Amino acid sequence: MNSNVLAFSEHREASHLAEHVRNENLMSPEEVDYSSRFEEIVGSSIPLRKILSQVARVAPMDSTVLILGETGTGKELIARAIHKRSSRWTRDFIRVDCGAIPTSLIASELFGHEKGAFTGAMQKRLGRFELADRGTIFLDEIGELPMDTQIALLRVLQEGEFERLGGSRPIRANVRVVAATNRDLEAAIEDKSFRADLFYRLNVFPIEVPPLRERMDDIPLLAEHFASRFARLAGKRINTISDSALKLLQSYDWPGNVRELQNVVERAVIVSDSHALHVDEQWLSGTRSRLRVTPPPISRTFSSRHKEVIEEALMECKGRVSGPFGAASRLGVPSSTLESRIKMLNIDKRRFRPRFNDLY
Repeated sequence: MNSNVLAFSEHREASHLAEHVRNENLMSPEEVDYSSRFEEIVGSSIPLRKILSQVARVAPMDSTVLILGETGTGKELIARAIHKRSSRWTRDFIRVDCGAIPTSLIASELFGHEKGAFTGAMQKRLGRFELADRGTIFLDEIGELPMDTQIALLRVLQEGEFERLGGSRPIRANVRVVAATNRDLEAAIEDKSFRADLFYRLNVFPIEVPPLRERMDDIPLLAEHFASRFARLAGKRINTISDSALKLLQSYDWPGNVRELQNVVERAVIVSDSHALHVDEQWLSGTRSRLRVTPPPISRTFSSRHKEVIEEALMECKGRVSGPFGAASRLGVPSSTLESRIKMLNIDKRRFRPRFNDLY
């Protein structure tokens, strides 16, 4: 084969590879491979598959995403999956933990500052928004932002620009914003600790990440994933997880969610002297009160006060049924069960939702 033919062949191969990468990156939601792993997210339960379908739909867009969920559910993994499946995947993914930065420094951290902007500002500093140019910025614990910084963030979302502290020149921001919180932002709006207009700007595409207790089918896959990782790091060989360990792991309600499961599996690997992984019941925090017990039928749970109890829960949760801040979670029943009971009792859940004017 002469050099021209070889060069043409290599060029065609490279073109096919590039086309494949583009197609894979922009695949439609129907083409997503829902195997046991999606990016770094492990699981195949129905609640998780629903979330991954949402991720696949919104990732190719530039829409702002608000990720809701309890601590330890993997909100950052969802944010990274959105970034990796977007057209910005070759650019930076910048994470900011809004709750870990002192209030006096958060504006400088996000938007940067000019030399002499405040005591100790010895030189110009670029903020995270500038560093994330043409990429994605992930604002974790968005509910912890102080009010003045919320106003500056609102300007970025509305106008696509900001100013460094001490600066007078607006800077354009070509950044996709993905935010996350474990707080009930609607309640924070009522408490006047979070701006309603910022909430609506962030809440373009909300994704509620289910707690681990709602995706128990994923525990074997997650346990195997963590066991394999930690065994490799420890130089150990673990081939299986004992039946008793799996049974225990699936009977616990995991208040610390996936993060707590990861810690328990790591501890089990550290103390393991065999090829089978075992778990000590005492490692599960508050085991006696946290082990799952089959709940009584809903008729026994609510007794003769069904309608009153449900309406009271809906009022407290502002008409929300599912999710970490929903009435189903408050009442300790599956959201599908509560929805059917609401329908059967002819309860209008819409009347418990706050009216727009009530938010101001």
